[in-house]
Amino acid sequence: MKAMVLTGHGGLDKYVWRDDWPKPEPGPMEVLIRVGACGLNNTDVNTRTGWYSKAVSEATTGGAYDSVGEDDPTWGGAPITFPRIQGADVVGEVTAVGEGADPALIGQRVMTNGWLRDWSDPDNMDKTGYFGSECDGGFAEFTTIDARNIAVVSSDLSDAELATFSCSYTTAEGMLTRAGVTDADTVLVPGASGGVGGALVQLAKRRGARVIAMASEAKHEEVKALGPDMILPRAPGDLRAALGGEKVSVVADIVGGPYWPKLIDILERGGRYTCSGAIAGPMVTFDLRTFYLRDLTFTGSTVIAPEVFENVVRYIEQGAIRPVLAATYPLSELRAAQQAFIDKKHTGNIVVSP
Repeated sequence: MKAMVLTGHGGLDKYVWRDDWPKPEPGPMEVLIRVGACGLNNTDVNTRTGWYSKAVSEATTGGAYDSVGEDDPTWGGAPITFPRIQGADVVGEVTAVGEGADPALIGQRVMTNGWLRDWSDPDNMDKTGYFGSECDGGFAEFTTIDARNIAVVSSDLSDAELATFSCSYTTAEGMLTRAGVTDADTVLVPGASGGVGGALVQLAKRRGARVIAMASEAKHEEVKALGPDMILPRAPGDLRAALGGEKVSVVADIVGGPYWPKLIDILERGGRYTCSGAIAGPMVTFDLRTFYLRDLTFTGSTVIAPEVFENVVRYIEQGAIRPVLAATYPLSELRAAQQAFIDKKHTGNIVVSP
């Protein structure tokens, strides 16, 4: 089969296009999927470059770093084996099943849940892996995954549109769940023009919250279509003044970087900060006095509960959320697609299709 194969940590040159890669066979409880489309996400970039290593302290650049720790280059703080086929956000058709998997799945259109679990202990976060990281994923014509990691989706959306949901929207829903967002909250979303940012806007609105989006002014019209109550520039010099009289109870952040202290400083007493990324840089200035004197709560969000994926699928089928598909590239042009993703060339999600 055709596949884009990652050969090691480093720059985009670490991807090698192969048209003779062995087609996988489904094992026990697995399904074989003919990939229709696969979304890109930050995990793909950060795993390729080794950005998750504590040896790296700069922002996500998408390029190779001078030093990457050998013991902690992935999201889970452990090495992975190469060659590896990345790609977590698969939509496609089941063409075969392994022993124990339901044959009725053959011919069904499905989307994947990227969190791999020990199904005898599914809530144990220490026993999780990620599709396209700890095992081969969807940057190929075919892929295999446990049948319990897929959902049959009833939707008129295209494969490419559906492939925008799995990572971005489950990440966003997981963040909002950890922060306990309700209709009593005002949620500030930095980076609202990105895939997760746009999902945060929609999903927070679905919960009835008031939403303030932050994005570069060139992208305000596109962000406006997601339905925020207010849109601010990406990094106002005086954030409190830009907010006017708004009181922010939740900051939902995947940006981090040097602007981070200003985000924390405007949280109201008893406010919550939830985080699932640091694309502008993982090292921030943290004033503990603001943290404890304001009675703030911080939550990190990576591994999500299985029901979060189930909720997102239900929202799709109800039409409660919509895809933000920015561009589709041929799988053979994955390097160009990922560079566009890194450069934030587009507003929303980018997918590749075999």
